[in-house]
Formats: sequence, structure tokens, C-alpha cells
Amino acid sequence: MKTKTFRPDKINVITLGCSKNLVDSENLITQLRGNDYKVTHEREEDDANVVIINTCGFIDLAKQESIDTILQHAESKKAGDIDKLYVTGCLSQRYKDDLEQEIPEVDAFFGTLEMPALLARLNADYKHELLGERQITTLPHYAYLKISEGCNRTCAFCAIPLMRGQHVSRPIEELVAEAKNLARRGVKELLLIAQELTYYGLDLYKKRELPRLLHALADVEGIEWIRLHYAYPSKFPLEILDAMAERAKICNYLDLPLQHAADNVLNLMRRQITRAETEELIETIRQKVPGIALRTTFLVGHPGETEADFETLLDFVRRHAFERVGVFQYSHEEGTRAHDLPDDVPAEVKAARAQRLMDVQQEISLAKNEAKIGQVFKTIFDRKEGKYFVGRTEADSPEVDNEVLVPAKSNYVRLGDFAQVRITGAEEFDLFGELVQ
Repeated sequence: MKTKTFRPDKINVITLGCSKNLVDSENLITQLRGNDYKVTHEREEDDANVVIINTCGFIDLAKQESIDTILQHAESKKAGDIDKLYVTGCLSQRYKDDLEQEIPEVDAFFGTLEMPALLARLNADYKHELLGERQITTLPHYAYLKISEGCNRTCAFCAIPLMRGQHVSRPIEELVAEAKNLARRGVKELLLIAQELTYYGLDLYKKRELPRLLHALADVEGIEWIRLHYAYPSKFPLEILDAMAERAKICNYLDLPLQHAADNVLNLMRRQITRAETEELIETIRQKVPGIALRTTFLVGHPGETEADFETLLDFVRRHAFERVGVFQYSHEEGTRAHDLPDDVPAEVKAARAQRLMDVQQEISLAKNEAKIGQVFKTIFDRKEGKYFVGRTEADSPEVDNEVLVPAKSNYVRLGDFAQVRITGAEEFDLFGELVQ
């Protein structure tokens, strides 16, 4: 007599951390739905009887958010509100043994590359035929495309290789097939992500092949914007800029995390680049792609960072006037090379330096935005919020960059569509505009 296999009524997947984690969750959701499960993503109503938390373990604040979320749902399980609780992702990969001891309410912990094992625990099959059929959880007109996994870099402060392993590129044919599927479902903007974009292809093709991938993706019908995130500056392949200049679909936008500008700190960080080399690269990028929007991130408070080093960084930011800047405070992470150094910058100094840097960037951003008044930009619209349609220009990535606000009372656009917008006003991190009829 065949026994009936238990199927939960509904699974709720909760994603914490970066866009790379989001793609992992989307792939998990696709596999679960392919096994006839009812799955929601970050649903607020407590109507799921199984919860899967995809955690982040990058820095202290992210780890704490992951732990708090696990504990919250562990309480729900103890109260009988859910039947099963599973944890996956970076925090689980890195601290699995400790977490099993500290939070026994969790039914099982899985690492970053253990999706087949998680599916098996749910009596679900890993369906290879679903590769490239990812169901997105973002707005329907844009999607993240993860082109590789892991990282071979040796940055002293970074724990990602401990959680994600070594660099593994996805084949060009597989990525193009996924892009075509996304385009058929209405995606117009691809955001290319990886731990390190410029390393793409070295393992598969024995040379850097991001430019070839970009040309292949630009040939996909229906895709109008391709945006590049997380490009390592050392030994940056300039052919990327040639592809950007040649193909209109590739946004004049580059996310280039520089982390610092003082040679002392760059050396301690093991970034394999000097300030002079960084400045030469920035100048080359701006020459090859006039008008490019450069986004970067900086890490303040690294062990050994002096006040003079920080002043060097401030001077560097003022001099190069980046379009977009993000700032992180150093987190002392076990297993990293920097953990062997004394965490000698006090927490209050880290916070003060981060604020000082953002104050400088705020002035730069306001000046750059005010210079756009009167100009017309192609804009994609993401949502309606209050009295405004909210969109983004080619210089803006979702959720992290500036937005364009167009009054809904006197203008009308369809969400997910492009329109030409004339800028009429500016604030530090927002533009105001009107449709060009």
C-alpha cells in the first residue's frame, strides 16, 4: 500500500542580505513550486506552516538581523504557529555548528550551496530542467542576473570566500538562455551581479570573458538596460568599457567598490592596488565612457586606519566626485586576515568617520543633481508613491541610488515603462521632473 507523502500547506521564504541572496531565494522558490509547493516570499500574514530563512553573515549588523529573525520564528514554532523552521544562507554556512547548539528549535541548517539537500529534506526533487526558469521577486520589469558564485580575491576584511567558496562562472549559453526567459516575462533591465564581475570566465574559458558575455546579453530581444555591479578595480579589464561604449543597452554605469584611497590602508586590506593606480583607472574610465555614473563603496575604520589615512580618503572623494557612494564601517570578522590585527579604531570613531564621509558625498550629490536641472533623461518607472510616479535614470540602480519623482497629478506613465523626463528640481538624493510630451 502506497503511503501518502506529507506536503505542507504553504512555505514562506524570507531573504536577508544582498541581491545575490535574493537570487538564491528566487531559485529555491522556483524549485519548490516546480515540486507543487505553495510558496510565498516574505509574506507578512502568518498563514505558512513552514518557514525558510535565507540568512546573511557579512558584517555584525547583518549577522544580528539574521539571528533576530531566526529567534523570532523559533518563538513562533514554540507557540505552534508554524510546524517547521529551516535556515540556509551565509550565516548558516559559517556558524552552523554554533547555531545548532544555540537555537535547537530550527529543524535543520543548510549552507550556501546545499539547496539540493534542503529540497530533499522537504521531499522535493532538484529539477535541472528548471535552471534558467527563475521566478523573480523584484518588480516585474527588472531582475538580477548572477553570473558567477564565490570569490578568489584575498581582501583582508572580507569573509565572503569563507561563506561562498571559490569563484565559479556560469556558462555564457546558460546566462543568455536565462536572460531570454526573463525578457519573455517582461523584464527590461538586467542587473549583473557576482562577488567579483571582472573575474568572469577565467575558470571556464581561461581568460576574462565579461565583454563577450555583455555582447551576448545585449543581443537578447526585449532587454533594454544592462547594469554592472561589483567590479574589482585591480587589473580591471578595459575591454568592458569598449563594450559599454559600443552597445547602447549597456548602461553607462559601473559599480566599482574601491574600499579606500590611502596606500597604507589599501595595503592592509590586501587590495592589490595603489592610490595612483586607482586614480589612473578612474581617469581612463571617464575618458573611455564620457558621462559614466561611477558608484563605489568605502570601508572606514579598518585596523590600522589613522586619522591621516581617513583625511586622504576624504580628499580622494572630493577630488573624484563620484556619482554614487556607499559607506560601511569595519566589522572584525573571525577567519579573515584582518582579524589577526588589533581592531584599533573605536566604534564611535568608525561611526563618526562614516558620517563625515557621507556628509562630503551629500554635497557632491546635490551639486551633481542641480547640474541636471533642465536636462532630459530616459527614465524607467518603478512605482507610484503618494503624489508621485517614482523612476530611475540610467545612472541609478534600484533601491541603492537616486530616484526621479514626477507629479502624478499632471503626468501619467505606466509602471515598468520608459519615458523621457525633463529635470525641474533637485535635492541631495532625489530629482524632480516632468514628462516630455
